[in-house]
Amino acid sequence: MPYQQPTDGDAFRVLIGDFVSTEDGTGIVHIAPSFGADDFRVAKQNGIGSLTLVDKTGRFIDGLGEFSHRFVKNEYDDSIPKDAPTLDVDIAVKLKLENKAFKIEKYEHSYPHCWRTDKPVLYYPLDSWFIKTTALRDRMIELNNTINWKPQSTGTGRFGKWLENLVDWNLSRSRFWGTPLPIWATANQSERKCIGSVAQLKLEIDKSVKAGFMPSNPLAKFVESDFSKDNYDKFDLHRPFVDEVVLVSDKGEKMLREPDLIDVWFDSGAMPYAQVHFPFEMNEKELMQVFPADYIAEGVDQTRGWFFTLHALSTMLFDSVAFKNIISNGLVLDKNGNKMSKRLGNGVDPFTAIEQYGSDTLRWYMITNSQPWDNLKFDPAGVDEAKRKFFGTIYNTYSFFALYANVDEFRNLEAEVPVSKRPEIDRWVLSLLHSLIKEVTDAYESYEPTRAGRAIQDFVTENLSNWYVRLNRKRFWGGEYNQDKVAAYQTLYTCLETISMLAAPIAPFFMDKVFTDLHKASGKSTAESVHLSDFPKYNESLIDKKLELQMGIAQRVSSMVLGLRRKVNIKVRQPLTKIMIPVLDKEMQESIEAVKNLILTEVNVKEMEYITDTKGMLVKKIKPNFKTLGPKFGKQMKEISNAVAAFSQDDIIKVETTGSYVIPSSAGDLTITLEDVEILSEDIPGWLVASEGRLTVALDITVTEELHQEGIARELINRIQNIRKDIGLDVTDKIIIRIGKNSFIDEAILKHKSYISTQTLAVDILMEDSITGEGSQEIELDTEMTTRIRVDKAI
Repeated sequence: MPYQQPTDGDAFRVLIGDFVSTEDGTGIVHIAPSFGADDFRVAKQNGIGSLTLVDKTGRFIDGLGEFSHRFVKNEYDDSIPKDAPTLDVDIAVKLKLENKAFKIEKYEHSYPHCWRTDKPVLYYPLDSWFIKTTALRDRMIELNNTINWKPQSTGTGRFGKWLENLVDWNLSRSRFWGTPLPIWATANQSERKCIGSVAQLKLEIDKSVKAGFMPSNPLAKFVESDFSKDNYDKFDLHRPFVDEVVLVSDKGEKMLREPDLIDVWFDSGAMPYAQVHFPFEMNEKELMQVFPADYIAEGVDQTRGWFFTLHALSTMLFDSVAFKNIISNGLVLDKNGNKMSKRLGNGVDPFTAIEQYGSDTLRWYMITNSQPWDNLKFDPAGVDEAKRKFFGTIYNTYSFFALYANVDEFRNLEAEVPVSKRPEIDRWVLSLLHSLIKEVTDAYESYEPTRAGRAIQDFVTENLSNWYVRLNRKRFWGGEYNQDKVAAYQTLYTCLETISMLAAPIAPFFMDKVFTDLHKASGKSTAESVHLSDFPKYNESLIDKKLELQMGIAQRVSSMVLGLRRKVNIKVRQPLTKIMIPVLDKEMQESIEAVKNLILTEVNVKEMEYITDTKGMLVKKIKPNFKTLGPKFGKQMKEISNAVAAFSQDDIIKVETTGSYVIPSSAGDLTITLEDVEILSEDIPGWLVASEGRLTVALDITVTEELHQEGIARELINRIQNIRKDIGLDVTDKIIIRIGKNSFIDEAILKHKSYISTQTLAVDILMEDSITGEGSQEIELDTEMTTRIRVDKAI
């Protein structure tokens, strides 16, 4: 409704609520001109002006009758009893008594309080200085669209919307500490001067001294172009000293400095230029060699703070972005997703965490657990897992390498064995390594350290340690020092060195130790630190995707077979007869055949058989995968689900073979893919079956007496190797084994004596009725299979 001036009898108006409608369509609107920008604008447009009823002591002004000079908040006067009536209650009572209140009710709401005194805060309308940022709103939006935001949604959403609704920047602050506003003005504000340098201020003070406004120039000893600390220590341009500076206008009038300070966020936004003392010590051409920044990183709460001031000043001064890339950090929460606070007692002392886990472990956990711009649920158990799983694995891998390299006196001084002449498994891990370099480089350059860290961690734990090193142990400790062994050492050396370089940005201390220890022995690198070495570059010619695919199949098949073993509690040391794999096409069979021997060795199975026709042998079941079907097909999901449930064995085979299937529906033909379904295979008598995607494996779990004896021999080897470690033997020490006779194991030992001796470096295995003496101990190979054993170092 149009604003109407109050009648002469109204000393003041208090309007309860935001809007109250009356029967004639008019209404009462509550506005607070002293508080909100929109309220002030509306009040000004309707002739109210900046009406203020409260003075700066917190009391009502004159002319408000019985309420004049009364504190609007009782907390402002310590002499007022805590249970005394408050001003709002007394006003409400008065209005009610005079029948002027439409509605009165109590409700709680948050109210700002001073963090020092804990007293309520009052707001007043003040004259302020502004920067007209709205004049460059469109250009700021254009430049923002060129910035690589991480996450992008912050740049287009939170920050983008802020720019779209941009208002002029309120630059001035009524405070004491900070950068003084460098503006001097006459009493009537008709003349103003903005000072842009100390040299300019010195000249202006000289004029003021001549005009008689100042007795002397406090900057008299300042030397222009001398940027030494001593020169700048000759004066202080902060309050209260700068307030004593009086200048003279062009018309000869006295000019005093505007008492306000500059918003501290202006200082932060000027950081790129202020840090190099531009434009005094560096010209614009030199500045542009280090500006804009490649990237910045700060909390998302800086969207309207540092991010904005950097962008605003850079746009206004240089028509440029201040940063090319930005990582907008999320918050660190407790493991339940709650904000950390002293009140809740769920905070984590970073120094205690660093002391307990190490800074690299803590950093690695935080980087790989979630993207930096997402909130992190901090769980100490996760940090411990990172320490054990990732750093422990690298440590053990390096220790394994160092142990055998020292035995063979390998220093990596031999001629490099050409990759083409190395075994397939060496070429595979090097192919993966260069694929990793390519991926990690892209991740770092895309400002996605989480993707980089996870890729490195997966390579180390799943491929390097759990596959390459484990399958190649015999190459390192067995046999003569030939080209094959050198190739194994060189391959593992390269992997460890490259990993240290790739992971150094996230784990700088641990990786520097790995790097320097490697090169102390070999002298291959002249860099004193991993951080002074060149970042690895991938070699496309060493990347063999076909080989990576084949080895990936080997890992998947092995994992499936080992899972079947666990299902019936058959240990890996127990050999089994056969696995059967249905092959869907020639290419699939060729890929599996290429890694057949590796799979059989890994899962300890004698034979592999391919099946081209599974009808009558394997019965398969199919289930819809609603996680993918829902987003894809929505309302048709139920219709598709019913069709999938009715699939025949031929239909299931078609899906597996082709990777897709067309289902007729009321909305037309709908194509589902292999990811939209889950295919399972039923077990067959004497066999266990597992399926994963297009792969199906059947394992014969029948253990013959011959297989059982071989299993006993392997279990015995494991126990002997553990005893070797416990008694502190070197890996090259020869031993004599004495084993107590036991009807359950005697035949197995006699049959596999040569194999056991070779694996344990035993020069003799003696089977005796009783084993006594120091060092003898009882071992358990299986239920009812216990015996005593003694291991002595052979002389």
